[in-house]
Amino acid sequence: MNLDPRQTEAFRAVVRTGSFEQAAQLLHLTPPAISQRVRALESTLGNALIVRSRPCRPTEIGQRLLQYLKRAALLEADLLADLAERSDAPLVVVAALNADSLGTWFFPALAEVLLRERVLLDLNVEDQDHTYSLLETGLAIGCISTEPKPMRGCTASPLGSMRYRLVASRDFRQRHFPNGLNRNAARKAPIIAYTRKDRLTSSFLLRQLGLPEGAYPCHYVPGTEPRVNAIRYGLGYGMVPELLLHEVLSQGTLVDLAEDSPLDISLYWHTWKVQSPRMENLSQRILEAAPRILARPDDSAEPVQT
Repeated sequence: MNLDPRQTEAFRAVVRTGSFEQAAQLLHLTPPAISQRVRALESTLGNALIVRSRPCRPTEIGQRLLQYLKRAALLEADLLADLAERSDAPLVVVAALNADSLGTWFFPALAEVLLRERVLLDLNVEDQDHTYSLLETGLAIGCISTEPKPMRGCTASPLGSMRYRLVASRDFRQRHFPNGLNRNAARKAPIIAYTRKDRLTSSFLLRQLGLPEGAYPCHYVPGTEPRVNAIRYGLGYGMVPELLLHEVLSQGTLVDLAEDSPLDISLYWHTWKVQSPRMENLSQRILEAAPRILARPDDSAEPVQT
């Protein structure tokens, strides 16, 4: 059974844009033509590939097809570069990672490797608890996640742990926590989260003070640097990577509200077992470079495969 590239192109365009109409605009075709190609592909595979909703989304089989198409495209690009003796051709890596990794250790650890391997990045920034779903749905070929278990056909390798501290400005602490961090004061003090998916501070407050999510006010400030600035200017308090705090804590710009209770988040690199040679090399470099900055994972931990 051969897959028609025009049909798979139409399928990917519908998934990417979320509608048959926008897919038609993207490919300079009519919506009926897009619909016809997707239906023909579904007929070939004997399964529905698209949930006709708003927005359109892939079915479970559609997700698996999307994963296959992305991996096949990567392997083909690498092979063509070798056959054409274009060893300097860039490797395009579509990866998903959390904002804190991107804003702290990712470039210091990997810049040299990315330059040497001539990698062009296409990054999806998502909460670390949700990057896994982007790999699962075929929207990434690698991801940094808190999920230790790989999905079928993938490996999950420990990168190390990122340590977080619960911090606030001095004025904020004096205003909201003059007697230290406690349950009653925390009910009124606003926290600063990245998005509504961010559970770092809320899970800490639940564990330490028994406060459920929604029992206190909350700002949502996407991005590592803007969020730290919001904390620095006293709008709220929250969890910040320790990698960003050495200077500001020593200067007294921010204060640690829970010095004896840091939060360590273990991170894992997920990618496919079958990779192009350069992607495999890049994955190995990631596993070597990340622990130089992050807290080292358990030396006994081995990559998990399914």
